[in-house]
Amino acid sequence: MGNGFGEKLRAERLERGMTQAELGKDLYSPSYISLLETGRREPTAEVIEELARRLELAPKALEAWSQPISIGDAEYVLAGLYARQAWDLRDYPLAASHAASAAQIALDAKNTSAWWNMTYMQAECLMKHGDLKECQQIIERLMEHPMARESVGLGVRARQMLATVYQRQGQLSAAVDQAMEAMKLAEQLPKSSTIITGALRALIGALAESGRLDQAWSYCQTLVAQVDENSMSQLAGEVAWVVGNVAFMRHDYAEGVKHHERAARLLSPANDIELWARFNKASAAVRLSSGIVEPETLAAIERAELAFSIVSGTKSDELEVAFIRARWLYLTGDIVAAVEKLREIHAERAELAKHTAGEVSLLLGKSLKASGELDEALVHLEEARKAFATAGAQDRVQQALDAILEIKLAQKRAAASSKAS
Repeated sequence: MGNGFGEKLRAERLERGMTQAELGKDLYSPSYISLLETGRREPTAEVIEELARRLELAPKALEAWSQPISIGDAEYVLAGLYARQAWDLRDYPLAASHAASAAQIALDAKNTSAWWNMTYMQAECLMKHGDLKECQQIIERLMEHPMARESVGLGVRARQMLATVYQRQGQLSAAVDQAMEAMKLAEQLPKSSTIITGALRALIGALAESGRLDQAWSYCQTLVAQVDENSMSQLAGEVAWVVGNVAFMRHDYAEGVKHHERAARLLSPANDIELWARFNKASAAVRLSSGIVEPETLAAIERAELAFSIVSGTKSDELEVAFIRARWLYLTGDIVAAVEKLREIHAERAELAKHTAGEVSLLLGKSLKASGELDEALVHLEEARKAFATAGAQDRVQQALDAILEIKLAQKRAAASSKAS
């Protein structure tokens, strides 16, 4: 049979945000689903029919997966298997390398479908590891391929990933544009398609980061209606996380807490500790941005720090978690410790997206202002203004300008007072 069935089963499951347990539910164990996905167990006709129903696919589509792949070279099977194993171990550079090897073998054999799947996986691995420029180049190549025009689903997925890459690089206007294109394409898909859910999440994230919170909130309502919490608890947890983020950013604290509490209930560190780490990082960040300095906020920071120490996140993850801790120090009045930590993060701000680097400079400027170091504060606040302007985050540009104006007015008053005396 080869690994064609398992490869595509796994891709369809992940695309829907389902765990192996959620796909198997009360009939198949997670270990059995794992055996199917790795090609170590062949499905019966009954299993194919049931999985097709759960994935909302025609049974004939899964039957086609069961046919031997056209690539004769066993190296393709091994490369794909090694890529998935490395992914499961969170060794994303190694997974990307194996996926690239499998994609090249598929390309040589003119198996376009296999090439697409493994190239997309390579891009996912690069994004996970933070190699955003290389990931962008690969996704742009996929978007130019005829498959992206022939298959609406593939076109949406490619644009969704590109929007996320742009957002992480701080190119917020470009991120919104790509996410809007993905949503426009997604209108051709069935309303229940989970591909639409992914496109909505990308659009909401880009809009929210750009400060377009009312638009983001409007799309949040559509997103909530898209997901059935009972059938896809992990995906529902991720949706609650996204909606809660936007609620906090809109200063609707009660709504933000409600959605994040739901996310904490639905997401499990046992299922995906990296996802759990990212959720706690995001939850702590938006709580602090909203000025919520409570024990639960500190607990989220500590959970994020612990989880990332286990999964070994990227350099940007490390700096972002450190920045969240610095923000906590600033808001709780420990200005000296906040400045010290912010200086360390600032020295490595090139590892961060433009808008995140801007946040570091902004908070460092505010902290220096609080400690009376006004001239240095102005330098960092101007740095923040430029970073936000480059990222297209106009609301944050205004915040930086307001802080600069406050200091300059204070300096003028001090100078006038000094002359008068």
